[in-house]
Amino acid sequence: MASVEYLVNPREAQAAWADVLGRGSQRAPFDRLEWWTALHELCLPNEQPLLALACEGEARCAIALLRRPGTGQLRSLANWYSFWSRPVFSGGGEPLLPELARDLARHAWRISLAPIAEADAARAGTAFATAGWSVRADQVDVNHRIDLAGRSFAEYWAARPGRLRETVRRKGAKGAVALRIAERFDPADWADYEAVYARSWKPEEGSPAFLHRFAQTEGQAGTLRLGLAHIDGLPVAAQLWSVEAGTACIHKLAHDEAAKAHSPGTLLSHALFAHVIDRDRVHTIDFGTGDDAYKRDWMETVRPMLRLEMHRPRDPRSWSHLLRARLRGPGLPLAALHHGG
Repeated sequence: MASVEYLVNPREAQAAWADVLGRGSQRAPFDRLEWWTALHELCLPNEQPLLALACEGEARCAIALLRRPGTGQLRSLANWYSFWSRPVFSGGGEPLLPELARDLARHAWRISLAPIAEADAARAGTAFATAGWSVRADQVDVNHRIDLAGRSFAEYWAARPGRLRETVRRKGAKGAVALRIAERFDPADWADYEAVYARSWKPEEGSPAFLHRFAQTEGQAGTLRLGLAHIDGLPVAAQLWSVEAGTACIHKLAHDEAAKAHSPGTLLSHALFAHVIDRDRVHTIDFGTGDDAYKRDWMETVRPMLRLEMHRPRDPRSWSHLLRARLRGPGLPLAALHHGG
């Protein structure tokens, strides 16, 4: 029988769960305790976190959630910085998920997990359904990515659209843009990143402090890839990437509109793709959520990202939600998701 506990502050998990939910066990930033802690402290300070944790022997299972006080509703501890939000495991802990889902019924009548990829949604949805929850899956976003299958950068680049390759050839030949990729955090580099972002077309950053902490953390771990483009010493484009366990994640990118004629953002992307493919030897590049048109020039696969909605079917508070869901038509079947994953 697994033991289940709930922590209302991610920092309370540091002692017992730091290894299980740390960099050594979880090989993607969005699955780690330090990511959840930073999100809570710097992006969601007015929300109430709830870490649901199950263990049996060496097996561990965890779900990072937020609760709406007094409502009996839980949702993923995630925001727009999160590429995904899913249950995480260590030591073969996946079989603990149905038991954790069953125990969560004591704390909530409704749970929403998003964004979550199809294979993860199938596993989580099946576990919650086994535990007596009514489960519905709907698409809420997309994720652009590329699986390189052993290709070199030259092979990858040869398959890009001709107009993109021609832009890089012409603008690069002029030599106006100086490119650099930093693998360690430097305050001066970060100041350049923030200066570019402030002059870009992007809206005001949601939490500069969160990104600053993330870049520092990844820099210390050697997984940071901070790309910077300069013209005459002035920063004109910047991109925040991380590389870990064979996957490169593109977190943020921006360029100064005043330098658009030189295509510094495109040249910087070209340099970063070359760096992570030929030097870091990644097998996957993940462009996160969002269906921005420019991503299609660089990526090859678009996968749906879902929301899992779980309700306790015998709780009267669920009935109106379940009725509205039925009127919308069927959601995505879990069996099909499992087959696709």
